[in-house]
Amino acid sequence: MATVLVPLAEGFEELEAVTVIDLLRRAGIEVVVAGLHEGPVRGSRGTVILTDIPLDAVMDRDFDMMVLPGGLPGADHLNADPRIHELLRRTAEGGRYVAAICAAPKVLASAGLLDNRHATSFPGVLDNAGVPGLSYETRAVVQDGRVITSRGPGTAMDFALALIEALAGPDRRREVEAPLQRPV
Repeated sequence: MATVLVPLAEGFEELEAVTVIDLLRRAGIEVVVAGLHEGPVRGSRGTVILTDIPLDAVMDRDFDMMVLPGGLPGADHLNADPRIHELLRRTAEGGRYVAAICAAPKVLASAGLLDNRHATSFPGVLDNAGVPGLSYETRAVVQDGRVITSRGPGTAMDFALALIEALAGPDRRREVEAPLQRPV
């Protein structure tokens, strides 16, 4: 079974975090939700999430994918934490997936993981990131190799389904998507 780490910081975007966690779990993927600190984490709209574990407890563990929800100031808190950069680099260097949505692609940029890649984000987030060779796109989800990015809360379901497809294949994505009753 594939394993995914979703780190949460104070001020995360609820729609993005919960949609990713929910849909990946519907696909039978093990999702570990880790808080930057011990205890519950409050989202940007005041929703409180109980994490599975503090981030320090998973620092020596490898995951098949690491997914960063956006939101502000959540993405800024993720970006300011050197443990997040360490885990992102280790995941990418191990040939595994890194993914980010909304404001969180700037964390990938800061970790050097968007250099010479195609990516997207919430409009304006990557404008001043100074990413060498970045090819910015406005599609809902952009996958460049094992780096997957998305635009914002409105694209969270597309993003989560793309993550499922990357980890478990198109058939599993269709199995999860069919009962969601998405418009065609």
